[in-house]
Order: sequence, then structure tokens, then C-alpha cells
Amino acid sequence: MARFLSLAEACEEVVRDGDAVAFEGFTHLIPYAAGHEVIRQKRRDLSLIRMTPDILYDQMIGCGMAQKLTFSWGGNPGVGSAHRIREAVEQGWPRPIALEEHSHAAMAAAYAAGAANLPFAVLRGYRGAELPRVNPAIKSVTCPYTGEVLSTVPALRPDAAVIHAQKADREGNVLIEGITGVQKEAVLAAKRSLATVEEVVDDLRGTTHPNACIVPGWALTAVVAVPGGAFPSYAHGYYPRNNAFYIAWDAIARDRDAFTAWIEENIMQKGPEAFAAYARPATSGKAA
Repeated sequence: MARFLSLAEACEEVVRDGDAVAFEGFTHLIPYAAGHEVIRQKRRDLSLIRMTPDILYDQMIGCGMAQKLTFSWGGNPGVGSAHRIREAVEQGWPRPIALEEHSHAAMAAAYAAGAANLPFAVLRGYRGAELPRVNPAIKSVTCPYTGEVLSTVPALRPDAAVIHAQKADREGNVLIEGITGVQKEAVLAAKRSLATVEEVVDDLRGTTHPNACIVPGWALTAVVAVPGGAFPSYAHGYYPRNNAFYIAWDAIARDRDAFTAWIEENIMQKGPEAFAAYARPATSGKAA
């Protein structure tokens, strides 16, 4: 059952050195505040997992925290390369990193298989694709009913999953609205999980919309209220994406010294309260 903790306490309990960890969020609800706290705690030897690693993983990999990245797309969305990831791959700075690349469909299927406690996922993808030539984790199986040859990928079962969402109730149930991505599957597949939320409310009933997901409190290790915790990505219904930051990040990330100075000033010397400046309270629900 989820416990309400401070962000530092939650990250220390959920994310540990050597973990396979997924910081999931698709387009919005990217858990930046939690990722920054993990950077402050100087976690090491992580195997990072995410469908779309962008600036957050650029920062974490640039800090030398990861030994492996499992992903299905990587870059600075709408801008170009994720330069810290690219330099780690091409030049081994600040440390070499291994890659395991998949398609979006395969990653989603692998999370679902992990959530269902299955050893692998089956899909029709990868026919005629190049990825199986460079990713030995992609295999095949013959259907015992039709004889069709299908692709398989190993289930994703992270040690830890970290997500951001709009609301939690006081029992730790978490509401995700807008683009839901694979946050629910990542949490259900993981051994330990953390959800940061914009606000805590008395009751989630009557506040949900058709495209909504409830992650039950029994599936979560910890819940933390961090208003603005997805900035500079957006939180549907709370605040928009800060496109200017994504553009500005390109120049910061290109240069090692500029990157290191930015991390020191904006992450190491600040705490989660810095995110509150970007939050806009929701119009519904009773805030904690």
C-alpha cells in the first residue's frame, strides 16, 4: 500500500544503485522532479528504461548515472539530438552506455507482459525490420495454433518505476488523465514504484474524464505531492509544455562545461520546491 513520503524519502526507498528503473511519461507527465532528486542522491549503475527518453534521461545519463538504456526513441522532441546520450554512446563520456532498442509497440507489449507476470511478449512487428539484426533480445516463436511465426521480446520488469500524475486521493490511488502512455503497466510490472502528483484530494470520484486511468494505491510504494513536478513537460489540465526550455536545452547539452554548470545550479543546489513556481492549481478537487 502506498505511503505518503517526502520526495527525498521516496526516491531513496524506491530507486537504488544498480536498479533497472523506468521513469515513464509519454509527451506529458514526465517525472522531472523525481528524476532530479535521484540525480541529487547520486544513484549509480542504473539500467534506464523508457519508451521515449528525452531531456530527463539526457540529464541523468550526462551525470554518469546509467550503464544501459532500453528505449524505443531518443532525442530532444521537436528540436534534435539528445547530446548527452549521444556523447555517452559515441565517446563514452562521462561513461560508456549500452543500448537496447525496440519499437514503441514492442516496448508497450513488454511492459504489459511484465505487468501480467509473463516471461515475454508476442507481436507481429519487426517483419522486414533491421532491429532484430542489432538487438539479440528480439526473437521469434511459432504459434502452436496457426503455425505463424511471430516476434517476441522479453518482458520488462523494472526494479523501480517512477511516474507523475495529476492527483492522488488520501488512500494513495493515483489519477492519470490525458495521454496515459504506459505508466500503469510500468507500475504494475515493477517491484517498487513511486508516483509524484500535482495535488492530493479527498476523493477522486466525480473528477475523472473518459480518457483517464486509476493506478490503485496497493500497486504503489510511495506517493509524493510535487506541484509542477512534470515541468518542463506538461501536465494535462494544469500547465502547458515549456517549448522554450526544450529549444534552450540544445545549446546547454552540446557543451560539457555548460551542461555540468547547469546541473549544479539547477538541480544540485535546488530542491523539489523549485517546481512549484511552474504549477497552476487544478480547478476541481480539494487540495491537501
